[in-house]
Amino acid sequence: MKPVTTFLLIRHGLTDAVGKTITGRLPGVHLNDSGRKQAEGLPARLGGWKIEAIASSPLERALETADPLARRLRLKVSVFDALSEVDFGGWSGMTLDQLNQLPEWRLYNTFRSSTRAPGGELATEVQTRMAAVLTGLARQHPDQTVAVISHADAIRLALVHFLGMPIDLMHRVEIRPASLSVVRLAEWGPQVASINCL
Repeated sequence: MKPVTTFLLIRHGLTDAVGKTITGRLPGVHLNDSGRKQAEGLPARLGGWKIEAIASSPLERALETADPLARRLRLKVSVFDALSEVDFGGWSGMTLDQLNQLPEWRLYNTFRSSTRAPGGELATEVQTRMAAVLTGLARQHPDQTVAVISHADAIRLALVHFLGMPIDLMHRVEIRPASLSVVRLAEWGPQVASINCL
C-alpha cells in the first residue's frame, strides 16, 4: 500500500477586513472576536482527525488560528512563507469599493491566470509555491494528517491545481473563514475529498 498524506486546508478565522479590504501580506491584521471564537472551536471541530503536524502561513491571522489547535495537540506550528497570502502589491490595503472602480482589478478577476497585481504576484506563482510546499510536506509526513492554516486565494489555487481546473475559474470555489477543505496526496495522484466545510 503506497503512503497517502491527508491535508486539512484551513482558512484563517474572521478579521474585520474580510469582505471589505484587500489586506494581502500587510502586517498587523488580527482575528476579531468572531475569528477568535472560530479558532478556539477548531480543536473540537477537528477532534475526529489524528493530526500529526501543523503548518501555517507566517501572517498573524493564520498563526492566531493555528494556536488553539497547537496548544490542544501539544504540537509545534511549522511556519512556511509559501503558505502566505497572495502578494497584492499596490492593491494591498485598498477597499473592495475602491478596487471595483479599477479596470485592472476587473481584468484581474476575469483573467487571473495572466494578470499580475501591480508589484505583486501572478496567480500561477502562488499556485506553484502552494503545490510545492504541500508536496514537500507529503514527503515528510507519509500516511499522516497535516493541518495547514492559510488564506482564501492560496487555498483556492491549491484546490484548483489538484482538481485540474483552470485558474481563471478559481472563484467558483468558495473558501470561507475557518472553513476546512480536505486533500489527499499519494504517489498515484491527488484526491480532493471536501471543500469549504464549516
